[in-house]
Amino acid sequence: MKTLAGVLCIFLFLACRPAPQPIEYGSDLCDYCKMTIVDRQHAAEAVTGKGRAYRFDAIECLLNYIEPTSDTDWAFLLVADYEQPGILIDAQESHYLISPNLPSPMGAFLSAFAEESAAQETQAAKDGRLYDWSSVREELRRNGVIKQVSAQ
Repeated sequence: MKTLAGVLCIFLFLACRPAPQPIEYGSDLCDYCKMTIVDRQHAAEAVTGKGRAYRFDAIECLLNYIEPTSDTDWAFLLVADYEQPGILIDAQESHYLISPNLPSPMGAFLSAFAEESAAQETQAAKDGRLYDWSSVREELRRNGVIKQVSAQ
């Protein structure tokens, strides 16, 4: 009986942990711009510590949505790997390319890559500039893609 109670406790603990949720392409709406999420190469997701998932049709929508918060407020910040459409990867560990020859749904020309080598190869083929998590956020703030939130 104690074994069964232990197994149930472990199951409940694991069931209550926050986890990424699948994006239903073609039916889920972006939590920032309200457009239908269809592009598997540019989608993104943020999951709170309580497990609430917010889905986005573009990385720039995710960045605008989380701008007034701290990265530590989120259990997961995920972006689609451009090389593996539909596969979500850690946003903070990803490599980013802004290329005028690689459009994204909201017009920032922003794509994410799991592997730096893939980002570099795409940059060589499509032109543009490479960024990490903090530098892409700074660049998008600087050029007005991420809307600055004033302190209240």
